[in-house]
Amino acid sequence: MNTIVQEIGTSVGYLERPGVWLQLLVVALPLLVASGIRRWRGRPAQIGTWRRPIGLGLVLLGVLALKLAGVPHGFSVFLLLLVLGWEALKPLDRLLARFMPPEPRAQLMSRLIRPLYLLTTALALVDQLQNVRDLALLPLMLLGNTLTTGQLFIALLLGYLVLVGSGPPAAGLAWLARRTLGLTQSSQRAMALIFRYTVVGLGLLLVLSNLGLNPTALVAVAGGLSVGLGFGIKEIFSNFVSGLWLLFEGSVRPGEILMVDGDPCEVRNLGLRAAVLWRGRDNAELVIPNQTFFTESTVTYTRSDRLRRSELVVGAAYRHDPDQVIPVLEAAARGVEGVLPEPPAKAFLVGYGDSAINYSLRFWIANPMRNVSVRDAVGRAVWASFARHSIEIPFPQRVLHQPEAGAASQNHPTPGPGVADP
Repeated sequence: MNTIVQEIGTSVGYLERPGVWLQLLVVALPLLVASGIRRWRGRPAQIGTWRRPIGLGLVLLGVLALKLAGVPHGFSVFLLLLVLGWEALKPLDRLLARFMPPEPRAQLMSRLIRPLYLLTTALALVDQLQNVRDLALLPLMLLGNTLTTGQLFIALLLGYLVLVGSGPPAAGLAWLARRTLGLTQSSQRAMALIFRYTVVGLGLLLVLSNLGLNPTALVAVAGGLSVGLGFGIKEIFSNFVSGLWLLFEGSVRPGEILMVDGDPCEVRNLGLRAAVLWRGRDNAELVIPNQTFFTESTVTYTRSDRLRRSELVVGAAYRHDPDQVIPVLEAAARGVEGVLPEPPAKAFLVGYGDSAINYSLRFWIANPMRNVSVRDAVGRAVWASFARHSIEIPFPQRVLHQPEAGAASQNHPTPGPGVADP
């Protein structure tokens, strides 16, 4: 550890040299000025899109000035090349946009390509200050095992690549399995998750074995984790086990429609800790712990198929014959887009209300997430159909019968003897 501190002190001493500071200013100052350009001569600058090229051009002029003045400029050239490499990632992003969907492309750039470039930049910068090979040979102690900084760095890098880079290969294997076995899309997503977590688990075990960690130390860590599971993180462990079980069982898969608090929600992602569900009525994402699906009952519309039966309750005046109203209701539902012809729509008389006969119109839709919009269209169609057939939807009303005066006196007998008339 003392050796590492000494190496860091040496690098800091190199950066304190005036020549190094001058080269840093030559590179950093033009880029900061160019990025701060917003307006020019009181109006929106037409050169706004050229801010980066202008900044890079100024840096290049500064480097040439240092060279012509005979001042050391190698470090500034190195920094300029790093900046140019970072700018080259933007054309690469636009190129990937032609072949990849937006979300996977954004994840590839933010989680793999840009971090790897930054890591490469950091190693190159360290190599400018110190010899990277010498730094990689510095000894460290980890869990009673002696290893070098280079081994630790490679282990961390491989662990990160396994965690981040396992997604695309797992998705490719799941796609191949779907084409071969004829799986559904939700099964493909579940299989991709299973493949990914399997690769992550095996990769982390391989990394630990390559580090040559002491088995006794690993047992001690496992014992400490068991104590922690019993006290502080038992919920996390329960969600982890529940997530694995759900993945293998397939009872909750990405793409399925579940009812949550009376609203249909689509499962977008099933992780090892929680599931992410999308609620369409307000475009909200719900994060539900995995163990909830084991402790509470769950209603799904996509376990065996994606059909959903919807219902519209409507009342018609008593003077209309039910044999006339029911065909009108069924015909109105059949003409609405989104209502399936099979199974056919059915209407039923479900009760006699205070002011109307109540009917239930039941119909089937293919997409459970469209229940509200399709039911709205059916309601509008029923209104228009009732208007064409002169079928009244009555207002609530109550009939009061007032007895006549003679009948009222008969209902109140005359008080007997000795009883005072109130």
